[in-house]
Amino acid sequence: MSDYTSPQSAAAPASEHDPLRINTQRLLGRIAELGKIGEIDGGGVCRLALTDEDGLGRDQVCNWMRELGLDVTVDAIGNVVGIRRGSEDLPPVMTGSHIDTVRTGGRYDGNLGVLAGLEVVATLNDAGITTRRPLAVAFFTNEEGARFAPDMMGSLVFQGGLPLETALNTTGIDGTTVRENLQRIGYAGSYPVASRPVHAFVELHVEQGPVLEHENVTIGAVTGVQGIHWTEFTIEGTSNHAGTTPMRLRHDAGVVAARIACFARDLAVELGAGQLATVGHIQIAPNLVNVIPNRAVFTLDLRNTDGDALANAVQRVFEFAQQAADAEGVRLRHRSLADFEPVSFDPRIIERVEAIARQHGHRVQRMPSGAGHDAQMLARMCPSGMIFVPSVKGLSHNVAEFTHDHDIEAGANVLLTLLTELAEQH
Repeated sequence: MSDYTSPQSAAAPASEHDPLRINTQRLLGRIAELGKIGEIDGGGVCRLALTDEDGLGRDQVCNWMRELGLDVTVDAIGNVVGIRRGSEDLPPVMTGSHIDTVRTGGRYDGNLGVLAGLEVVATLNDAGITTRRPLAVAFFTNEEGARFAPDMMGSLVFQGGLPLETALNTTGIDGTTVRENLQRIGYAGSYPVASRPVHAFVELHVEQGPVLEHENVTIGAVTGVQGIHWTEFTIEGTSNHAGTTPMRLRHDAGVVAARIACFARDLAVELGAGQLATVGHIQIAPNLVNVIPNRAVFTLDLRNTDGDALANAVQRVFEFAQQAADAEGVRLRHRSLADFEPVSFDPRIIERVEAIARQHGHRVQRMPSGAGHDAQMLARMCPSGMIFVPSVKGLSHNVAEFTHDHDIEAGANVLLTLLTELAEQH
């Protein structure tokens, strides 16, 4: 980790009355163009990690990076980093996010952070400004975890928290591995993972929730990311005729899955606003109207900003699940898909996000992130932070995801000012 000092205003040609600002239409144009790759009905995007569509999206962003004069590297897990050289050969200030989406994703989740980073570079190029430190724009592999678990895979490998071979050998929902898909789309890079020092990392992202819009606030100064625990449960019972098997003699995998799901929901309500629980994926077999299910596989997503409270919730669910399985006479197995502790961002970066937003004339609010982000992985290796902008109606992971142009402009300009400050540090 490089030395870090409190950011100070960077020396730049722009005057106090003519501040440096991004080209909003250029940024919006790139968002729209990238959104066409993997476009689905309703204006959304489907670019699951390492699919052909993801490969095409990667090609487009890499082309933009090279057009802007960035030195582009691809590491062994497929993370892409474009470097704008500084006047001194120092660890870079990094920004970025991801361009993979969920199956019914929107145009802004992840993409905004990557393309706003490119817009910062383009703006500095236009102004003829060379920062002391290099600036890096990155997009990380498989942030969503929709095809391969865990989520934030690329950034987790990037900072050394997940062995490369473990990640490469991960099998996805379609039975193929990360390794073979990286090779297939041409992004099995040669740059060594977990080898690049970073001075600081800042990620611009849509909120993906309703708070900023509800409070009429333009900028969220993100204080940290809540803990996340994903579990996959497998329940094995006995198939039998739905009309001839008495209730007391059944071994119903489906009903146990339902009981666990309801218990997790009720537990979240009992524990209060900090606890969240979601069953997002479930499969029942044989999945026939008149047959008792003999197998159920489902995922449970538990989240909390308090690590101890999250661990307690996980333990209580596991205990109940075993009791429910025993009572029904079925077999229960579970495995962890992801387990991330809550993360606090660097207080100095939080303070600067807040101060810069106010200097730009925006209302700003400190807030935690309910979703996982690459920034929480980078926070393990360098001072990190995030900037949120509002999501209309709080929608994300939804084809109707939308953020107003003026909010995108506001967030990108806060990012521009902060990155330029950080890049002037010794």
